[in-house]
Amino acid sequence: MLQLATLVRHHSQYRPHQVAVVFEQERLTWCQFAMRVGRCARLLQWLGVRKGDRVATVLSNCRELLEIYWAVPSIGAVLVPLSPLLMASGLASLLRDSGAVCLITQRTMAPVLSQVRDELPVERVLMIDGSIGDYADYAALLKTLPEEWPEPTSVSRDDLFNVMYTSGTTGLPKGIMHSHFVRAMYCTLFASAWRMSPESVVLHTGAIVFNGAFVTLMPCFYLGARYVLQRQFDPDEAIEIIARERVTHTMMVPAQIIALLNSPRFSVDKLASLEMILSLGAPLHQEHKDLLNRLLPDRFYELYGLTEGFWTILDKTQSLRKAGSVGAPPSFYTMRIVREDGSDAPPGEIGEIVGRGPSLMSGYYGRPDLTDQAIRGGWLFTGDLGYTDGDGYLYLVDRKKDMIDSGGVKVYPRDIEEVAARHPAVREVAVFGVVHEKWGETPVAAVILRPDAVLSASELCDWINERVGARYQRLHAVQIMDEFPRNAAGKTLKRTMRDAYQSGPSAAD
Repeated sequence: MLQLATLVRHHSQYRPHQVAVVFEQERLTWCQFAMRVGRCARLLQWLGVRKGDRVATVLSNCRELLEIYWAVPSIGAVLVPLSPLLMASGLASLLRDSGAVCLITQRTMAPVLSQVRDELPVERVLMIDGSIGDYADYAALLKTLPEEWPEPTSVSRDDLFNVMYTSGTTGLPKGIMHSHFVRAMYCTLFASAWRMSPESVVLHTGAIVFNGAFVTLMPCFYLGARYVLQRQFDPDEAIEIIARERVTHTMMVPAQIIALLNSPRFSVDKLASLEMILSLGAPLHQEHKDLLNRLLPDRFYELYGLTEGFWTILDKTQSLRKAGSVGAPPSFYTMRIVREDGSDAPPGEIGEIVGRGPSLMSGYYGRPDLTDQAIRGGWLFTGDLGYTDGDGYLYLVDRKKDMIDSGGVKVYPRDIEEVAARHPAVREVAVFGVVHEKWGETPVAAVILRPDAVLSASELCDWINERVGARYQRLHAVQIMDEFPRNAAGKTLKRTMRDAYQSGPSAAD
């Protein structure tokens, strides 16, 4: 039997009075947290949830979401975390696709649910912050149940732990299935990779409904370390939390790291307790990596990975020696760079990144056709382009779908972004291709400037075009924006910007 939920019970027995979870003003010991998880598990069983049933959540970061994350698998049910930013039609579609029998959500979602009330497939809907109509009050129901764990449910290594829906930056979301064994690999492999211990203090600042959160959540709960959850990302508050809680480990997407570095409260002293700053979710441009390594040396890690189950890790000991790389596969993982004809590319040649390892997904839920496209012969075809050096370290070039075909020449947006990021006035940059009558496609840069910058779009465009490595990399235009559209995971939505640019007037100052 492989029962991940026994981790919480284990720590409640052997570390009962150690602080397990910090959320705003709440500080729960392992004993207190375990009692809440046990009650939640009993509630789900009382509602009729059985082994293999799907339990969906549509919740912002909160303590309740953490306890549900451990209660659901403890009875052999399957987690389906969904984003509270979903529109009504999207929410109904994913609930139908997952086959969820129970939904736990919050009152702010009531207007969204009312739009698709007749389409909801779930049998039970609970609100964590008070009942509305026939939507039950989660907190009130919990109080009616004893603070005891239900009888353990036998769970095998191949039983499903969760169905994680992709954030949909490149198409309709797909339900990625992770087994209990895969999540156990998250526990052990990442605990080792991040050098965590039971004394670690782990801060998460982004939405925990996305898979990236599990990269630090699982090893933290495996070790019995302290998990500090921010309700929503705020760089100033994050800095104060790190200083107050003496946080040792944190992970952020690039936009959050950039915001942290630009915060007026940024202070090397306040962040001195950090042993790890992990960047994931998108490439962090070298300009920002270099700044981070100068200000906070020997702390920077980078993870390249897919929810589907392949990773490379740039360790803090290699972040200077292998600048520009996203690391190497960890132990038990294998990587290839594959040409379009299916043959393996030698070091230095760009091809599709293909990998395999013990964290590979069971497949896309209900989509064996898409599973067969992604996993071939036991190898995950990532759809990302990269190359390796002579030591086997991976250098990420771009996503296949983001590559720009300009006059028959391949243009990689990231190459241009690295140049633009070096301008002192540029805070963030995203390059994408737009339709061009002569060249087919041509690159355009969307840019967020620093608050004190005085610079026109045309001036910046000229500056970048003078420094790119080839004529075909020259920008057609620069668009200065106040903020980028992002999904709830914090990833920049290039496709949204491209569509808006192409449907509107030409970029101007």
